[in-house]
Amino acid sequence: MSGSAGIQQGSPAIGAAGSAPAAPGAGGTEGSGATVGSARIAVKKAQLRSSPRPKKLEKLGVYSSCKAEGACKCNSWKSQNPPPTPPRTDQQPNTFNLQDPCRSCSHTLGDHVTHLENVPEEEMNRLLGIALDVEYLNTCVHKEEDADTKQVYFSLFKLLRKCILQMGRPVVEAQESPPFEKPSIEQGVNNFVQYKFSHLPSKERQTIVELAKMFLNQINYWQLETPSQRRQRAPADDAAGYKVNYTRWLCYCNVPQFCDSLPRYETTQVFGRTLLRSVFTVMRKQLLEQARQEKDKLPPEKRTLILTHFPKFLSMLEEEVYSHSSPIWSEEFLAGSSGVISAPPVARSLYYNSSPVSVDPSSCGSVSPARKTASVLEPSPGGQKRKPSEPLPHEETKKLRIVGDIPMELINEVMATITDPASMLGPETSLLSAHSARDEAARLEERRGVIEFHVIGNSLNQKPNKRILMWLVGLQNVFSHQLPRMPKEYITRLVFDPKHKTLSLIKDGRVIGGICFRMFPSQSFTEIVFCAVTSNEQVKGYGTHLMNHLKEYHIKHDILNFLTYADEYAIGYFKKQGFSKDIKVPKAKYLGYIKDYEGATLMGCELNPSIPYTEFSVIIKKQKEIIKKLIERKQAQIRKVYPGLSCFKEGVRQIPIESIPGIRETGWKPVGKGKELKDPDQLYSTLKTILQHVKSHQNAWPFMEPVKKTEAPGYYQVIRFPMDLKTMSERLKSRYYTTRKLFMADMQRIFTNCREYNPPESEYYKCANLLEKFFYTKIKEAGLIEK
Repeated sequence: MSGSAGIQQGSPAIGAAGSAPAAPGAGGTEGSGATVGSARIAVKKAQLRSSPRPKKLEKLGVYSSCKAEGACKCNSWKSQNPPPTPPRTDQQPNTFNLQDPCRSCSHTLGDHVTHLENVPEEEMNRLLGIALDVEYLNTCVHKEEDADTKQVYFSLFKLLRKCILQMGRPVVEAQESPPFEKPSIEQGVNNFVQYKFSHLPSKERQTIVELAKMFLNQINYWQLETPSQRRQRAPADDAAGYKVNYTRWLCYCNVPQFCDSLPRYETTQVFGRTLLRSVFTVMRKQLLEQARQEKDKLPPEKRTLILTHFPKFLSMLEEEVYSHSSPIWSEEFLAGSSGVISAPPVARSLYYNSSPVSVDPSSCGSVSPARKTASVLEPSPGGQKRKPSEPLPHEETKKLRIVGDIPMELINEVMATITDPASMLGPETSLLSAHSARDEAARLEERRGVIEFHVIGNSLNQKPNKRILMWLVGLQNVFSHQLPRMPKEYITRLVFDPKHKTLSLIKDGRVIGGICFRMFPSQSFTEIVFCAVTSNEQVKGYGTHLMNHLKEYHIKHDILNFLTYADEYAIGYFKKQGFSKDIKVPKAKYLGYIKDYEGATLMGCELNPSIPYTEFSVIIKKQKEIIKKLIERKQAQIRKVYPGLSCFKEGVRQIPIESIPGIRETGWKPVGKGKELKDPDQLYSTLKTILQHVKSHQNAWPFMEPVKKTEAPGYYQVIRFPMDLKTMSERLKSRYYTTRKLFMADMQRIFTNCREYNPPESEYYKCANLLEKFFYTKIKEAGLIEK
């Protein structure tokens, strides 16, 4: 908290249950200054309390006024033989008795401590603890460089000294006593957990509770920046309000952590949304940066929790912290939330970790200005988002009504019943979902003005713009650093080539990523040349959000195809962005236009002009919430109990499924029978083609041959009727499949066996699902079952 200690001093290590705070003025890092400083004070107090009574009286006499007759004005007893400074290790400690005179007034020690003669030992020990706290605060006053902090230390120093003189208990005099704001941070986070995650299964919900505990603990041991530091970082903020909260935090939360004679309160229990807003942005940034730097030191069981789920948790909480309409900060939250399961309180953890990690406070720069279209942008509207009300390109006529579509009247009616706005517009509520949006955090940062996107390029016709040139140099550095196998001269030539443009990602005024591309309007495609985000800003969704902006930019320019050569490290990223090796652009259109790279894979992406890509994940969330409500409605309609079937008692062996009472109300429909091929050769040819397609699919590799006992012990004890594609090929060759049903039954057995033996999160389970979906697509295309 001192000027040299920085903002991060005292922040507990990520993943730890907590750590001791840094003692103000102690200097050093949290590990040395905090834990050691607090422990040193505790050891001194323990030693002093176990000392003989004369030693205790001598200590308290230093803070006691003279009681001798004659109205002596001496306010503390001073030894005739003070210990040397610094104390010598070879010197025996001085022994005192009540007759030793005071160096100032010559009255004895007994004259100074007459009021303590009949004081119980417990009260004596309490006063001794205050005395040591006074000494430590005196040290802090002299070492502290910040004026505001020094003033608070001095006030507390005088308060404790007065308590010894009057044998009273310290009470901080203030206009307002804790708690300072309701609901508290702790209650707000509890409300957030209940508001967003009460629907989760108990195991996933427990994970969220662990994240909440971790976050609350971080706040309780977070070192606030001084008002002067904050004025330099954010001059536009409410300086007076922050100074008030900072002073309260020092008096009630921070100093009492090492001066235990003062009453101590947890930061999360006495402060509310105002303080959280003032620290959240800086705290979130440093915590995530610290987690990335220390990821290799984290325990394996904590790594996924902290690196994957914690950033999403913070993004969702950030939206509630800064939202003006969030219900979690209402004192009537619990009373006004009907039908919500009451969440257990998120307890604070009080374990300590003595090996925390400090983060360079210089990394906490100011937030960049809000995103706007400046003169440095090219005059196209590519940097702007499409509004939902705008007519989409290529949308000349209304969409034809499809059989099975949900009527718009019903959708509007359902949307009117959704009372939770966050479920429609906010982040995905299940942090553990594999389908939560990758660009969620980046989209939130853009909305708050933390990051900006600009399409820039060099020009030979216009006067050079200094800011654009600086950004281009930054892009050249990012690409060179992240693509080490690409010659720097080649990168520089393309980045500064007037025919190439770059979508740049700007954060805190500097470039942290971008996509360099060249448009070929006459050929109706664009080549993506370079794509990179600087290493310390990765795993935040910036890459996905960059690509989504690029897609919208090209839809505005009526170019609906991307081509790129991806190396083995980039193929995974481009697949996630909708690229595939199945190129839709005719070869004649791109041959001779794009740059060919040895050892790279050509991939393409076809854009859909009806999709607003930067808001696509939000739209999907809206649709999921609507579907969820429709399902709830349907369940309410069919929640009727019918009497059991009695016809079987009367000798009936079989009845049509549709005759079961209530079956049609569930939405069940008779399965299409499809056509049975009578010609054996035609059936053989059709099944052979389908099987060949299935074997060629990228997810067919686990099912190509029978499972080996050495690779899967116990497999044949679990799976009684194994099946694989090799066996199916042999059966097909021997004309075993005389009907389509036999063929489909064997294929289905492959998928069923896989799902029975493997856990849902395994790669094999996922391959089975994807291959099954592909198989039934081919079966329908062949007309063997109805579409």
